[in-house]
Amino acid sequence: MLEHLKTEDFKKKVFDYDKNSEWKFEGNRPCIVDFYAPWCGPCKMVAPVLEKLADKYEGRVDIYKIDTDAEAELSSAFGISSVPTIIFVPQNGEPQAVAGALSYDAFETIIRDVLKVA
Repeated sequence: MLEHLKTEDFKKKVFDYDKNSEWKFEGNRPCIVDFYAPWCGPCKMVAPVLEKLADKYEGRVDIYKIDTDAEAELSSAFGISSVPTIIFVPQNGEPQAVAGALSYDAFETIIRDVLKVA
């Protein structure tokens, strides 16, 4: 599932940074969070890859998109300074961030190795 999130939804589905100073994942399954901007060329290249992954991993991995222009507070809270920045959030453990566009194969590797989803 690919879903565009606003700050309040992010706090319910990923991490409520107002209530928690330490990382506490709020979701039910691993997720990918794509911090993007509508004007960003590399972001536009990643978008169809994320759509394909959302279909392939439906029910096993949630994929969220955050528009950094519209959600500046959320972007700032995560220290997002370049787009795309993609955060991989395993069910258990710390999230890992990658800046820049990734290929489909790179996403597949990270989903397997970081999110532990086959």
